Amino acid sequence: MANPNLKENKFKRFFAVLSRGIIKKVSPVTYVKMQYRYITHHPLDLKSPTRYTEKLQYLRLFVYPKDPLVSKCAGRVGVREYLKSLGHEDLLVPVLGIYDRFEDIDFDALPNAFVLKTTHSSQWNMLVRDKSKLDIEEARKNFHKWLSKDYGKWTMERHYSPIKPQIIIEEFLGDTVTLPTEYKIHVYNGKAKNLYVVTGRGTDIRYTQLYIDWTPFDGSQFNGWKKADVTPPCPPDWDKMVALAEELCKPFPFVRADFYEVDGKIYFSEMTFTPAKGTLILDDDRCDYEMGAWLDISKYLKK
Repeated sequence: MANPNLKENKFKRFFAVLSRGIIKKVSPVTYVKMQYRYITHHPLDLKSPTRYTEKLQYLRLFVYPKDPLVSKCAGRVGVREYLKSLGHEDLLVPVLGIYDRFEDIDFDALPNAFVLKTTHSSQWNMLVRDKSKLDIEEARKNFHKWLSKDYGKWTMERHYSPIKPQIIIEEFLGDTVTLPTEYKIHVYNGKAKNLYVVTGRGTDIRYTQLYIDWTPFDGSQFNGWKKADVTPPCPPDWDKMVALAEELCKPFPFVRADFYEVDGKIYFSEMTFTPAKGTLILDDDRCDYEMGAWLDISKYLKK
């Protein structure tokens, strides 16, 4: 049963939207505390955090913005350099171009299907299944708007702020009808503990939460997302994928590493350091503490 806290008070939201810009500027910590309380309905303890979602807020505010490697790996260009430095260039989705301006893109030279992404965010993307149907003017407006925004400032995930805003164009993986399954592996202090599998992307999207041994972790479903009717099959190279996630994520207290497997080949997608800004409404509140116990941030806590 989904968490009843998913129901939102529209009156409270109206005033929250009006005031959030001012609070962000005056006190980012106060803003994050209020945002966390508003979304999760829990007070935020930053002095002795025990919940997974509380620890993510601590990392979001005080740790990740100060770590250049986090900013590098949060960016779509920087993380490619990071993988290459570790000898894993073979995991990267082939790139068709990187541009500072939308106007510099030669669409005639691109294949019929491709993916446009901003380099400095985790949200602003565009899947192009058929180039002949792409509204280039609409795309231009979107990317102008996205490139002009400081994503880190907008979301209060300041580790994104140092990333140079650019457009990266990737090859389209798989066929254009059925998008590939995505495996989002959560790594705590270098150890993969759980994941969720994203299926039905572009049609009937589902998010299935699992422990790393592929057994159900249903209580960690969050934000009202629905799981698949049947647990997706474990990919053939699952052990290899987990080992890669742990290797890539070793320098960080927590990060989620995302992968695809297409035609028997593993591809790396991205790293996310504060999933959903850490403001997750879990189906079972006990899972917040269970995941919190996996994440040790004691060396980062202010004395």
